[in-house]
Amino acid sequence: MNLTKSRTEEGHHHRNPKHTSIQKDFRSFLQTLEEENDLLRINKKVNCKFELAAVVSKFEGKHAILFEQVNGSEEILVAANVVGTRKRFCLAIGEKEQKLIHARVTQAIPKASKPKRLSSDRAPFCENSSKDLIKLPIVTHFEKDAGPYITSSIVFAKDQERGNQNSSIHRLLQLDDKLMAIRMVEGRHLHRCYTFAKDHGEDLKIAIAIGVHPAVSIAAAYQVAYGVDEMLIANSLLDGELTLSKSNYSQLYVPTYSEILLEGRILKDRTEEEWMVEMLRTYDFKRKQPIFELDRMRFRNKAILHDILPGFAEHRLLMGLPVEAKMFEAIKNVVPTTKAVCLTNGGSNWLDAVVQIDKRLEGEPKNALIAAFASHPSLKIATVVDEDIDPTDPVAVEYAISTRCQADKGFMIVTNVKGSSLDPSSDQQNLVTTKVGIDATSTLLKPKERFEIAKIPGQEKIKISDYLHPTDNTSL
Repeated sequence: MNLTKSRTEEGHHHRNPKHTSIQKDFRSFLQTLEEENDLLRINKKVNCKFELAAVVSKFEGKHAILFEQVNGSEEILVAANVVGTRKRFCLAIGEKEQKLIHARVTQAIPKASKPKRLSSDRAPFCENSSKDLIKLPIVTHFEKDAGPYITSSIVFAKDQERGNQNSSIHRLLQLDDKLMAIRMVEGRHLHRCYTFAKDHGEDLKIAIAIGVHPAVSIAAAYQVAYGVDEMLIANSLLDGELTLSKSNYSQLYVPTYSEILLEGRILKDRTEEEWMVEMLRTYDFKRKQPIFELDRMRFRNKAILHDILPGFAEHRLLMGLPVEAKMFEAIKNVVPTTKAVCLTNGGSNWLDAVVQIDKRLEGEPKNALIAAFASHPSLKIATVVDEDIDPTDPVAVEYAISTRCQADKGFMIVTNVKGSSLDPSSDQQNLVTTKVGIDATSTLLKPKERFEIAKIPGQEKIKISDYLHPTDNTSL
């Protein structure tokens, strides 16, 4: 299978000679990963219930995966772990260096521009259609999940208060061949659109895109102000190459090269209980959530469903890295010498952060901590380190805490403040937690040399293989 080629481009009647999927879409990104030797194809038939998720879990921090045969789904493939590393996250937004991710994301907002709009009848997702969900290989991930979930869906809705579109990522629990429970965080943008429609006695028409270029998912995950169209940011991340097409049912503009498009409505008067694993890899509360009713499903030839394994790297990076970028800008406004912000793997890329600064004044680390907590309310633990400490290295950060911090002076404890609903140790009902800020920077009241980490001249140029006999153990 050529990932960048579909029957639309092979001469079928939907062909549009001016626009083919050589543009930046989901399957062309997978093609890029394959060219980078970072995509693993699995031809063995796998089961959607537990087996597929179990295989993906074994590739944490490793290759993206394309499952070419999934039980019960002859027409649709499944891709997973697509942006499960920071390197692949860089590829998705066209950035070569990981340290420049934050700048690339934040600069996309002021540079946002309207995507091109194409005729909907020529969109590749119109190649096939169905009136039910039976063809979809929807994955059941964990033993106590409420059922099979679509985890990568981007929901498009009209903001009737402002007249523009909103897009955001939501999980969908399959209930039967037409109905799914949709998880909406109360007060956030889609919930506001739904509440407005419900208050006016209406269902909310929506379009759901599955299998889009990761840059579109990143934009949809970014926490922009209410009323900002996330697709303008996606277009900026894709250097103006995003195209949209109007969905027939909802009249909303969705990515032209979406692998799968679900059209329907969120019912104003029906809910169902749902729960699943969250970012911390713990089970969320059971909640009554609104119901999505399918009108029609459209999909490309050999469509690829993007599955995101909850609580694992791809899930955490898609949610966490846009927040890192937001935090970096906020902290840098307070401490201009801020060098980096890292939401740590140990904190599930959500609860714990390390901030790297070039310290000039004794009070700056505390200012950085306050700015970090203010910019990301879910943050629970924040540590500030000097610029000679790698914020992505947990051993280096622990070293800084051990050698540059005195707890009575360097620890800042803030009680009874708003925290994350995901943290099982907190007051999850009232969203109240205790936060800890740690100043692990060296004091300016002592000579800098007292904290200098010793170096061996030329150490970085040494290659162990140059000093081993071919018969020696070269794995050292």
